[in-house]
Amino acid sequence: MKHPKRLILILGDQLDLQSSALRDLDSQADQIIMIESANEAQYVWSHKAKIALFLSAMRHFAVELEKQGYPLTYIKSSPLPIVEVLREQILKNKVKCLVCIEPGEWRLKQELEALAKELGIELEMREDEHFYCSRQEFVEWAANKKEFRLEYFYRLMRKRHNILVDREGNPDGGQWNFDQDNRKPYPKKGPGIIDAPASFAVDAITQEVLDWVQKTYPDHPGSLESFHWPVTREQAVQALEYFVEYRLRNFGVYQDAMWTDTPFGWHSILSSALNLKLLNPREVVDAVLLAWRKYSLDLSTIEGFIRQILGWREFVRGMYYLDMPKMAQDNFYQHERSLPKWYWTGRTQMACMKDAIGQTLQYGYAHHIQRLMVTGNFALLAEILPQEVCEWYLAIYVDAIEWVELPNTAGMALFANGGRFTSKPYIASGAYIKRMSNYCGSCKYKPEVRYGEEACPITTLYWNFLIKHRDQFEASPRTRLMTANLKRISDEDQKEITLHAQKILNQLNDL
Repeated sequence: MKHPKRLILILGDQLDLQSSALRDLDSQADQIIMIESANEAQYVWSHKAKIALFLSAMRHFAVELEKQGYPLTYIKSSPLPIVEVLREQILKNKVKCLVCIEPGEWRLKQELEALAKELGIELEMREDEHFYCSRQEFVEWAANKKEFRLEYFYRLMRKRHNILVDREGNPDGGQWNFDQDNRKPYPKKGPGIIDAPASFAVDAITQEVLDWVQKTYPDHPGSLESFHWPVTREQAVQALEYFVEYRLRNFGVYQDAMWTDTPFGWHSILSSALNLKLLNPREVVDAVLLAWRKYSLDLSTIEGFIRQILGWREFVRGMYYLDMPKMAQDNFYQHERSLPKWYWTGRTQMACMKDAIGQTLQYGYAHHIQRLMVTGNFALLAEILPQEVCEWYLAIYVDAIEWVELPNTAGMALFANGGRFTSKPYIASGAYIKRMSNYCGSCKYKPEVRYGEEACPITTLYWNFLIKHRDQFEASPRTRLMTANLKRISDEDQKEITLHAQKILNQLNDL
């Protein structure tokens, strides 16, 4: 029996026919392997739709590989971790070299390196080319910096890749960042008619996966009833084309807005396709730039979208690899409370949390403000253990892969690393949520009330947090204004806020 010269591992978030792992493949001598591991669905309590999305996309990709004549071993529904399946295959087939793209998860990267060392085989871990900025380029940019800020990295990316800059390298429109123009709430009467994002019919492969996930993981959170995600390269391209044609024009101004029964707003809903590598960020940015010129769209909308892809997405990936494994252990405020049970059910009396978590359970999706300023804001103010919060985000969102989820949750939403790449904790009272949504109108709690039975828990906990960390906030010019507002609250009221906050913190499951 002829043994493969090299085993080429394709992971579930590396579904790209242009992958460098396939570039010099010898179809006569090499073998591709894809592995469905139950461990990947279970090491956090994953949303059913997330499990289904990965499995359906993997199976569709496998069909494409076979159609194109690639030699593929596809292992379905293994109870073993990926590395254990690989060990079996390497020993059975006397493989001397394992080829893969660098995983998007530190844990798996370490495990693959340890496996290769243990078995005495060569490991060829190749660069993930689905990013504008290579790992090495980011390390060079980060060298000797005392603090890391998106804005400076983002400007470098714009210049380096000649995006939204003139010939001299100056920003189009005369400024680098139009963030101030992209923070409007919907009109008081609501968002009006919003074109729904592209959705895709369930085919036979996906239906088989949905049935299997429902049967195998009946107790996992979330629903499969609204599963319409792109699971192939062709569908992902259609989703991109639909977004730039029908939804991009209104994305910018309302990207931070929230409204009940409006789960997607004007957002692109392309993150899962990007993170599975069904789409390349370069083609997304190119399509947006083309639409800008074709339809004379507002520059602030275009810049705001491109900043998320070329700026923040690239930045957090660089920070993830720079700071792991410490990033996963950081706990700047030494928070230790357990995540409230209603994060998994949506059964809470807080209207904002109920809506954001409810849609997350239905779709496996919430947009960045719902994640940062609703569920994340509450978790920080409620002093939840960062590791529990990070596990929830990784489990519950279909687009969550650790390289992107952990920096966003631990670093940005929870300030767990003490502001290594953010200049302040992102906290707000119920007043912010009232301004940006219609949630408060149907809530039993009142955002303007600071303590007592009617008080919004987010408002009470916000002021409590400022009182508790007053010295830290007053030390920074970016947060000093927040504590200045404390001076308008009497000592007696501050004492009442602290007492009521303690009551809330002791009964988080009852909110």
